[in-house]
Amino acid sequence: MATKIRLQRHGHKDYAFYPIVIADSRAPRDGRFIERIGSYNPNTNPATISLNFERALYWVNVGAIPTDTVRNILSREGVMLMKHLQGGVKKGAFDQAEAERRFNAWKAEKDAKLENVKNQEREAKKANAKQALEEEVKKNEAKAEAVAKKKAEIAAAKAAAEAEAAAAQAETEAPAEEAAEA
Repeated sequence: MATKIRLQRHGHKDYAFYPIVIADSRAPRDGRFIERIGSYNPNTNPATISLNFERALYWVNVGAIPTDTVRNILSREGVMLMKHLQGGVKKGAFDQAEAERRFNAWKAEKDAKLENVKNQEREAKKANAKQALEEEVKKNEAKAEAVAKKKAEIAAAKAAAEAEAAAAQAETEAPAEEAAEA
């Protein structure tokens, strides 16, 4: 019986998620399986992978063949590296402690890179937000200037109109005073 490690499709249209299962290669894609060892959800950012590391390593060691996508997932999680290191232990190239040390060093480096990428993304978001805020402040200042200029123009026009009205009233009052004096 040829066993495969593969993805089953679950979910609905445009929102699929995938359990990672061990199945007979002749079984239908979404049908019967031997064991479920994890899940893969590409809908989140970044994609969410939950994997039972020990069971995945066991099945890879006993000869279960992963599909291409599952091989990438297992490589990303370190299962394939651990299998490789265990092969070195079996051949006598190094001992189990050295294999564990190498695996832990790889895992720490991978986590550091991932954290660095997350920090860079976070800093980029902060910088974008700060730049957007500065642009908004500049736009608001320009609007405030335009509004103040318009208000000043309206006030000047109003003052000119009042001055004209006062002058016209003064002119009408002056001939009336002259007529009253005469």
